[in-house]
Amino acid sequence: MLDNKKLTPLSAIGEFGLIKRIQEKVTIQQISTHKAIGDDAAVLEFIGKQILLTTDMLTENVHFNLMYTPLKHLGYKSVIVNLSDICAMNGTPSQITVSLAVSNRFSVEAIDELYEGILLACENYGVDLVGGDTTSSQSGLIISITAIGHANADDVVYRNSAQKGDLVCVTGDLGAAYMGLQLLEREKEIYKANPGIQPDLQGNDYILKRQLKPEARLDIVELMHSLKLKPTAMIDISDGLSSEIMHIGLDSGLGAKIYEAKIPIAEETLKMAVELNIDPTISAMSGGEDYELLFTIRPEDYEKIKNLPDFTVIGTMTDVSDGFKLLTRDGSTVQITSQGYNAFLEQS
Repeated sequence: MLDNKKLTPLSAIGEFGLIKRIQEKVTIQQISTHKAIGDDAAVLEFIGKQILLTTDMLTENVHFNLMYTPLKHLGYKSVIVNLSDICAMNGTPSQITVSLAVSNRFSVEAIDELYEGILLACENYGVDLVGGDTTSSQSGLIISITAIGHANADDVVYRNSAQKGDLVCVTGDLGAAYMGLQLLEREKEIYKANPGIQPDLQGNDYILKRQLKPEARLDIVELMHSLKLKPTAMIDISDGLSSEIMHIGLDSGLGAKIYEAKIPIAEETLKMAVELNIDPTISAMSGGEDYELLFTIRPEDYEKIKNLPDFTVIGTMTDVSDGFKLLTRDGSTVQITSQGYNAFLEQS
């Protein structure tokens, strides 16, 4: 953390000094990176691959709150958000570019801390930082990251290719990131009302990590390749299960039936849901930011995953006329609506 340190204003080193400072910390890991930071453009060499490209922008007080988000965690998460999209295409991420808009309240040391997280994510996933941009901001911190990846043409998986009768599957567990966010928001409001009270976060490491330092499921992509399992459709769960299953269904011209009892929810998530009086199914369906993978497979491929703990079958793809249904634990049927995060709707 930056407490009790003498901080250097960004104006002391300027934009070019900041770029040089970042460049000196970058280590190249990919053979496809021919030229990285230091010229007008990066040069990448891919042979016999389809190139995957995605970008995400994170804005202060919209996507993150620096009152409870450490800058190193924010840097890490901002990379993961993009790598997860490459994984959702059944690809392998290889490079990123990072563009920042920063206000003068951020010091050189603060940007160093942000890049510690960015470079840690690059190291953990074997990804190269090959460029980007920096500029000033009048409204806090804005981070825009572009991720580049690759896949064999036959391996790329889209959202729009699910088939009727396919099994709907998810990796990991859902709802934990949302519950971590709710805990942080609760403690923020308590602190604002009484700054003398220390945050009560003990015993909630799992849900806090899922919110502040998520991981992209590159391990699942690699496992699928080893199993010779190609999903018929796939998407990452960034905006909540309800939104993502509707993306796959609508793009594929299908409906879906999801079984509430099959949705994987961690014990820590359930515990916090009880404490905060929140329905854990709602946190899984609408919370988002889990960055797990939602995918469909042919029924005959079930044998390949049935004994693997990180895969859960939660439903089936149905005829478009059936719509999107949640079969609850008590046997009733509820219409699924897209209640996940929407950047252009006011969030409660």
